[in-house]
Amino acid sequence: MAPYRDIRFKSADERLNLYARDYSGEGVPVLCLHGLTRNSADFEALAAQLSPRYRVIAPDVRGRGLSDYDPEPMNYQPGVYVQDVFALLNHLDLARCVVVGTSMGGIMGMIMGAMAPQSLIGLALNDVGPELDPAGLARIAAYTGKVEPARDWAEAAERCRTSNAQAFPDYGEADWLAFARRTYRETPDGPAPAYDPDIAVPFKAAEGAAPPDMWGLWDALTAIPILAIRGGLSDLLSPVTLEQMQARHPDLRAVIAPGRGHAPMLDEPEAVTAIIAFLQAMETRL
Repeated sequence: MAPYRDIRFKSADERLNLYARDYSGEGVPVLCLHGLTRNSADFEALAAQLSPRYRVIAPDVRGRGLSDYDPEPMNYQPGVYVQDVFALLNHLDLARCVVVGTSMGGIMGMIMGAMAPQSLIGLALNDVGPELDPAGLARIAAYTGKVEPARDWAEAAERCRTSNAQAFPDYGEADWLAFARRTYRETPDGPAPAYDPDIAVPFKAAEGAAPPDMWGLWDALTAIPILAIRGGLSDLLSPVTLEQMQARHPDLRAVIAPGRGHAPMLDEPEAVTAIIAFLQAMETRL
């Protein structure tokens, strides 16, 4: 694991203490935003690849990891998270960055680009786009908010396998244990998912509704270079949606991570190679 320093900062509403990892490289700042039930540890492998050259910053969104839980569950919304991210950038005195966003983190990146395009040098989306497949949303809804502690780390690893086997069909026992170590935390009752179960409240409230249409948001990003990574087995970002994204954006590069569902871990050779090439191209925009 690459070395990093702990960052503590206030949420945008100044009610919560939030956390981020800062892999303090010297180059382009790369802001890594995780998915719905995940945290900054998701980017350990990517940070190890990037941090010798780039400054990698990976926050725990409110309600996840080492960040405070919010007593108001309806604040668990991407728009609120984006305001917290801007608070982090202000805290670090960073005016511009490249955003790498996985799933929900990618939606956050799109919102950031529409709100403050001058703040984004580029945007890399990991298995997410302006249209979400209902099958993937239903699968995510089925496990989100279920945070009962496991008996031990072996059971935690098995739970991770049960929820994510479609995305990582080649994972073995050691891979699932590593997955659990990233996404669970030790509690007095045993390992438990490292997030507030109330993050499911707004997600469940929208259950049964049509998936959000974000094409208007997408069309506001035409001035921002975008890299789109799709898991070859993804049930959230369809090939048709990716084709439409390419047709409607003049500066979009796309890459497929074969043998991966939702969402690639960004340690896949295809993803790493594409991200490094994208960052090298973004250096000319500083």
